[in-house]
Amino acid sequence: MSQASDLPPRKSRQPSPAAQQRRQRQIEAKRAQILSAALDIFSRFGLHGASLDQVALQADVSKTNLLYYFSNKEELYVAVLRQLLATWLNPLRTFSEEQEPLDALRGYLRQKLEMSRDYPAESRLFCLEMVQGAPLLLPELQGSLHDLMDEKTRVIRTWIAAGKLAPVDPHHLIFSIWAITQHYADFRVQVQTLCGRSLKDPLFFDEVLQGLETLIIDGLRPRAGGPA
Repeated sequence: MSQASDLPPRKSRQPSPAAQQRRQRQIEAKRAQILSAALDIFSRFGLHGASLDQVALQADVSKTNLLYYFSNKEELYVAVLRQLLATWLNPLRTFSEEQEPLDALRGYLRQKLEMSRDYPAESRLFCLEMVQGAPLLLPELQGSLHDLMDEKTRVIRTWIAAGKLAPVDPHHLIFSIWAITQHYADFRVQVQTLCGRSLKDPLFFDEVLQGLETLIIDGLRPRAGGPA
């Protein structure tokens, strides 16, 4: 028997913690790159009109590499929807009974308009999914979104009961804010054509916000003789 055979077997080298962290960052960056490309493609062509080949080309990765992260088109689509829904709902999560209602709603209105300016593709994709009956997002709507809406409509009802807001149905109030602000993303071409400007123009953004505050915030001020 050779001397080498008497040596203990070599232990496989484990990557260092720094190398593991670097690898994890690379994985997360690649995943984010694919999700960003998928958002652009899906928001323009929808689930059925888009292909993984288009997404891979946009993300500058091979289709094989893409499938390492997402096993099929539907899984990728749902991942994009969940990500955008989380982003879209973050401002609503900040509502609390301790806040001054008009200030909270004014801030929410601004945040939603900023999101329509900065995330138009997300808004269009969400709109497209809703128009199609939310076939892949329905579980999220029935679960996390439904629970969040229940929680925040209770906050608004508390404000109304305390006489801090004019009586209004909380669901319709939130729907109205969504509809008005997201119009500037979903119908961006129409807004640009008719007004000659978009939310990217700071002056136009301020004009729109001021108009929405007049419509919504001023309309929510408590009426004389309302509940105290």
